[in-house]
Amino acid sequence: MSATPLGREAEALAAAHLERAGLTVLARNLRTPAGELDLVAQEGRTLVFVEVKARSRGDFGAPEEAVDAAKQARLIQAARAYLGMRGGPPPRCRFDVVAVDFGEGAPRVRHLRDAFRP
Repeated sequence: MSATPLGREAEALAAAHLERAGLTVLARNLRTPAGELDLVAQEGRTLVFVEVKARSRGDFGAPEEAVDAAKQARLIQAARAYLGMRGGPPPRCRFDVVAVDFGEGAPRVRHLRDAFRP
């Protein structure tokens, strides 16, 4: 997603939204041997893996609907690879989705906390 201007803007909006909500963004577009993680953030002692999805029109449904079971499985594998690269005991983790709608007017950002579990 981040290869497009829309994707880059969505990720920037998502990161700003998370930081306003009190999370610390640790990494953006983090590549692991198992795939890419859009954002990695910290909230207290919890490591948060964030998938950012954006839509400019509603023709294809809500952005978060694109995070289907197959996408979730890829994100879980990428998160496991990241934790392996990081070393040490694994922290408490969760998976969030930030959906960005670029329809009429200003973009709408929705943060779905604990959107899915491994």
